[in-house]
Amino acid sequence: MAEIDSSKFRVVGAEYKTIEPIINKLTLREKLKGKPIFSFIILLAIIICCIFSGKIGNHNPSGFYLENLNNAPNSEFYFGTDSLGRDIFSMIWYGGRVSILIGLLSMAIITVIGIVYGCISGVSSEKVDAFMMRTAELGNSIPTLLLILLIASITGKQNVFKISFVIGITGWFGLARIVRSEVRQIRNSEYLMSARTYGAGFGHIMIFHLIPNFVSPIMFVVVSSISSSMSMEATLSFLGLGLPVDVISWGSMLSLANKALLLNTWWVIVIPGFFLILTLNCITNLGSFFRKETNKIHSNL
Repeated sequence: MAEIDSSKFRVVGAEYKTIEPIINKLTLREKLKGKPIFSFIILLAIIICCIFSGKIGNHNPSGFYLENLNNAPNSEFYFGTDSLGRDIFSMIWYGGRVSILIGLLSMAIITVIGIVYGCISGVSSEKVDAFMMRTAELGNSIPTLLLILLIASITGKQNVFKISFVIGITGWFGLARIVRSEVRQIRNSEYLMSARTYGAGFGHIMIFHLIPNFVSPIMFVVVSSISSSMSMEATLSFLGLGLPVDVISWGSMLSLANKALLLNTWWVIVIPGFFLILTLNCITNLGSFFRKETNKIHSNL
């Protein structure tokens, strides 16, 4: 038998070659790509400034400095004064609290009504569901502004809670339709049938079984309702049916725009409008991000 030349072979074991997994280390820039970080930072800064408006404002926002009517921005009044002699810089931060509060309250009302109505319609029989959806579609077919103007004219003088309620009860139709379509897809699932078998009530089923399954798809609508409510408050104030002038908000500040155009005091319009548009744009960007993330999740399922 021929001898084997062992020099041509090498004995190796299980640990002859250690395999090191390749880990894709993403840079911070790559991790943040596509995320609305800039919008989030700006919105957070505006909210913080509004919360601490008492520390930031250098004048009384409700004070009438009659010797400084329609002053352009200067070292004393950073954003100038309006036709009533009020400091616009201080009013921006105080008014921002009211405008954002109206957006949040209206969003809460829209969310509660839309989710409850949509869940009831989704789990009901065909006839009840058809009636409820036709009612929601009828309300959605009426221009929102006209509906709000009608209700606002009936409720009389507006305040923060009244105007939030008016905007909220007229803006839930679209959300209810989305919720209803999501509930119809899962209403015959086994875990829902099991919950009904064990005697769970509608409230329990809605909170613990229905809402967790469609919270992601409705996040865009919920977040966007904040910006739409704020813009609607500004529109109503501009038309004279919103908050009174003595209640400072970005919308009530813009209600003096007609006088500002006549007096050529651009800062009375541009500065409140800039902060309003900037805030609405940041909120819209965050809402769009939630929608994109939701679409990615659904595409991966």
